[in-house]
Amino acid sequence: MTALSVLDLVPVRSDQTTGDAVAASRSLAQVADELGYRRYWVAEHHNMPAVAATNPPVVIAMLASATSRIRVGSGGVMLPNHAPLVVAEQFALLEAAFPGRIDLGIGRAPGTDPLTRYVLRGGSAESADEAVSKFPEYVEDIRTLMSTDGVELQIGPRRQPLRATPAATSVAEMWLLGSSDYSARLAAEKGLPYVFAHHFSGEGTGVALDLYRSSYRPSPEHPEPRTFLTVNAVVAETEEEARRQALPNVQQMIALRTGAPLHPQRLVEEAEAVEMTPDQRSVGHAMSGRWIVGSAEQARARIEELAREYGVDEVMVHPVAGAHEGTDPTTSPNREITLRLLAG
Repeated sequence: MTALSVLDLVPVRSDQTTGDAVAASRSLAQVADELGYRRYWVAEHHNMPAVAATNPPVVIAMLASATSRIRVGSGGVMLPNHAPLVVAEQFALLEAAFPGRIDLGIGRAPGTDPLTRYVLRGGSAESADEAVSKFPEYVEDIRTLMSTDGVELQIGPRRQPLRATPAATSVAEMWLLGSSDYSARLAAEKGLPYVFAHHFSGEGTGVALDLYRSSYRPSPEHPEPRTFLTVNAVVAETEEEARRQALPNVQQMIALRTGAPLHPQRLVEEAEAVEMTPDQRSVGHAMSGRWIVGSAEQARARIEELAREYGVDEVMVHPVAGAHEGTDPTTSPNREITLRLLAG
């Protein structure tokens, strides 16, 4: 059986506060831990009414404290938004608190709109662009700063040691993330694990993974290339019910792709009451056709098929099942059902 992991954006529904959404994700992480999922990653997105995952290190600390076995990490930290030393310090401290359970996934995209990006970088568009251009250098900075030995830098006439944390005994595992071949090439060059964002569009995955594997340069930590697959998933007792539960997220993604106003994620019944245009239905059908939506038997078969197609031994599912009216706001039972049915 292919190993399973979870990606979570900490979605905020129309019936939830931010606190409710965090509580629901905490419960979901505990279910994944109980069922033997390999890892649980949280994303970084800003200024979005349906996403509460704005600060991966904070969310990781909460989820790692609420679980006992599962690896917890970022999918990912958007490096142009942050100083490399700050990221290294955050994840060195998380690794010290939860040794052997922390993953640092790093992305190059800002993960937000231009205004928020401008504010994140202290009101300087130039510094944001510079951070993107220096992405390879910043990745290497974090890698060095998180090492147990740290680094020594020449400051004027004297050399000074610099470490992310004073007495590290282990290091968070770094992954490069991407939705184009740029990060595939960089991960291969640096001998780092790599994940292509298959759940974004379902296109270009094979090309990116082939490029990564064919140009991989072994590193001491990773003599072989390592990668896995990400996919959106909704699993229910029947395919019909799974498609109903997928509708709120389908509508959210249509709004995101077409530039329509964003909103908290609708409940299933709210989504069913929305009149969609033929163009919207076409876009939604094309997107969800690349997701895993169906019964447990259908979903498990599709996961194994994808794992064989792309040559991976792990699939990270992004459970996007919507909630029904009357659901306890601090829970996400349909997302939990997706994980339980997939785990068998």
